[in-house]
Amino acid sequence: MSLNAHKVMNLINIFQIFIICLPGISCQTPQGKQQTANVPQMTIAEPQPGATDIPQYLHLLRNKSVACVVNHSSRIGGVHLVDSLYRLGIQIKVVFAPEHGFRGGADAGEHIADEKDRATGIPIISLYGDKKKPSENDLAGIDVILFDIQDVGVRFYTYISTLHLLMESCAESKIPLILLDRPNPNGYYADGPVLQPGYQSFVGMHPIPVVYGMTIGELAQMINGENWLANQAHCDLHVIPCTQYDHTMTYHLPIAPSPNLPNLRSVLLYPSICFFEGTHVSVGRGTDRQFQILGHPGYTPESFSFTPQSKPGATKPPHHGVQLFGTDLTSLTIDEIRAWKKLNMKWLIEYHRQLDPTDHFFLEKTDFFDKLAGSDALRNQLEAGWTQEQIRDSWANDIAHFLELRKKYLLYPDF
Repeated sequence: MSLNAHKVMNLINIFQIFIICLPGISCQTPQGKQQTANVPQMTIAEPQPGATDIPQYLHLLRNKSVACVVNHSSRIGGVHLVDSLYRLGIQIKVVFAPEHGFRGGADAGEHIADEKDRATGIPIISLYGDKKKPSENDLAGIDVILFDIQDVGVRFYTYISTLHLLMESCAESKIPLILLDRPNPNGYYADGPVLQPGYQSFVGMHPIPVVYGMTIGELAQMINGENWLANQAHCDLHVIPCTQYDHTMTYHLPIAPSPNLPNLRSVLLYPSICFFEGTHVSVGRGTDRQFQILGHPGYTPESFSFTPQSKPGATKPPHHGVQLFGTDLTSLTIDEIRAWKKLNMKWLIEYHRQLDPTDHFFLEKTDFFDKLAGSDALRNQLEAGWTQEQIRDSWANDIAHFLELRKKYLLYPDF
């Protein structure tokens, strides 16, 4: 099928806008002051120069059988990427859906079934159900794969694991992968324990720190360049970069990246608080303040309390219907959190000291906590009574080594 010149120009304009800037985004300086008109801003306007792979990208897409790996964050303005391409006559043969599904409403960890998209009739194959990697049959007849998912720059956020397995499939089937890069809201620092051999899982596949300070496009280049794919395979990867972005910017996401990260505060606190997912402490699932509050039935003092209830994205939250006592972090400002430029371990230490062993702090299967942390070291440090400074010192050398490695793959000005 050929596109006429009008459609081609529409496609070019749409993708220039999409790649270069995202709707409803404002960028601030690290001090939180709004930038002036003379400073690059991530706001949608006229198409800007940049993204020099556009001609190559359009050539690869046009008149090809396309597979899209997307979710609810894959939007051009107010329109989903798949809907825009479909209306322009691009041949989308299949959509692959990650955790939370194609339209993004499923619970964390919920099995996602194959289906058909009601809007377009395009088949949707789940990569968070019976399998997490496209099979050879799934990719039969596909000429090119287009990946566009908003990441948050944290090792245990599973979209980068989906990307890794997709890159393996692309390498095995010799299909090029086009990745539309997006800014990283946690891209202004790198910190946390580095994942150690033997602790790989779907919540951590790479020897990187919890916060790795790279966009998903930069990380994809690292996965390729460091030969982390199975059998040291190499994916034919084409990253379409953002323009007017650097790692120091405060990036306000135009849409929640997943059901339980409702705002920027939750996204910025997520790297420090997600360790609690391997414990009996609630992180606010079943409330409207997910990853911004902490609670447990046995925690004191009892000045703050909440009761998790069934909600979209958390239909069966931990401690459902039980009054919990704990900590409200919603008073923290974006500037305060960004100023740390490190993981904040004080809450993890505090709750462990109070709840363990009386209230059984860790889940019965402690390996999940270890998978989140990337080894058993953090759990052992907590049990040994280490301070935050001692814990942070334990991963300092690994962070220094990673920052040197990271330099090879950066596409944007660094922090």
